[in-house]
Amino acid sequence: MGQQGTSRIHRKLIDSLYVEAMLLADEARSYFDQIGRDERDTLDALNRVAFSCESLKVTTRLMHIIAWLLTQRAVDAGELAARDALSPSRRLGDAPETEAALLQVMPPQAVTIILTSIELYRRVARLDDSLDVPVVSVSPARTMMDRLAAAF
Repeated sequence: MGQQGTSRIHRKLIDSLYVEAMLLADEARSYFDQIGRDERDTLDALNRVAFSCESLKVTTRLMHIIAWLLTQRAVDAGELAARDALSPSRRLGDAPETEAALLQVMPPQAVTIILTSIELYRRVARLDDSLDVPVVSVSPARTMMDRLAAAF
């Protein structure tokens, strides 16, 4: 597949992840600002603080994801050079960890949002990591054809 085809696939993936991140951000905001407040109040004091911290962690993950996706969109649109997107300040930011044991005491909807944000972050992190993998500019099929031609 040529560069144009790869670019279209990349753009569709970035756009899809962006929509997913924005929907999750809206769901998280709605939950933690409304329903989650009532559920948080049923927790003991220490877990109420942990609940609030988890809300901030979800927000942090999502903001890093959205910023990275917007950077990729800028590269795709030609507004930012691909090499500039490799700058550490434009890479996916570090996300705070969530303790597995803490999830056991959180309300079920909070757990779902937390785990979904972690999974989305991991998917985007794999894409960010792939930016460091050198792109093969020579087609393996072309190499084989050249070897066959040289043999005859």
